[in-house]
Amino acid sequence: MLCLASFAATVAASQAWALDGGEDTARLLSFGGVCLNCELSGRKLPDAKFMGANFSGASMVGSDLHGAYFFGSDFAGTDFSHADLHGAVLFGSDFANGNFTDANLSGVRGHGSAFCSANLTRANFAGANLIGANFVKVNARDGDFGTAVFFGASLSQGHFEHASFKGANLVGADLAGSIFTGADFTGANFAHTDLSGADLIGARGLTQAQIDLACSSATTKLPQGLTPKTCKTGVGVIMLHAGAPIHGAPPPHFLLGGEP
Repeated sequence: MLCLASFAATVAASQAWALDGGEDTARLLSFGGVCLNCELSGRKLPDAKFMGANFSGASMVGSDLHGAYFFGSDFAGTDFSHADLHGAVLFGSDFANGNFTDANLSGVRGHGSAFCSANLTRANFAGANLIGANFVKVNARDGDFGTAVFFGASLSQGHFEHASFKGANLVGADLAGSIFTGADFTGANFAHTDLSGADLIGARGLTQAQIDLACSSATTKLPQGLTPKTCKTGVGVIMLHAGAPIHGAPPPHFLLGGEP
């Protein structure tokens, strides 16, 4: 299964380039081109901009990338373990097979970003906006997704054991075939969420009211006392309005059609 970002990265140079006001790495403003397997661990790159860049396979272990801007860039296989990316913008970028163990991605905006098969163990995505993002086959054990927005995102076939989804927005998200043993869904919004084949045995904070809003199947595993609900054939989620400027905007507003 191909893992594609929403925006294709365009690479026009054979070497990475940077525009800056000096030699200090912390002052670098913009990166583009290709820098395969680059060693950038521990670097201070706050607010750096990666535009259509290819940094696949790079090492950014423990790097400071808070507030950085990733647009249509390829970071597949990059090691971001222990890195700080809080408040970063990840629009349409590819982080497939990346390592985000113990990384801080709280408050990131990742519309259309791809994390397929990434290692997100203990990663912090609290408050992140991940509309339409791809988290297929990730390992996100013990991850924090509290109050994150996963509207229309795919979290299928992954491992989310003991992860926190407290207050998360999972409207229209695909959780099919994933394992959520011990995960916390207190206050999460399950409207039109696909739970087909999902394993929620031992999940905490789940109520029948939440499950009644979701689309389950005969293979969905729920905590004792909860009853799965199937969706009507042909009914889907319709997004009539979703808009937010890139910088400093309030959360998008959505209007849904259809019912489970």
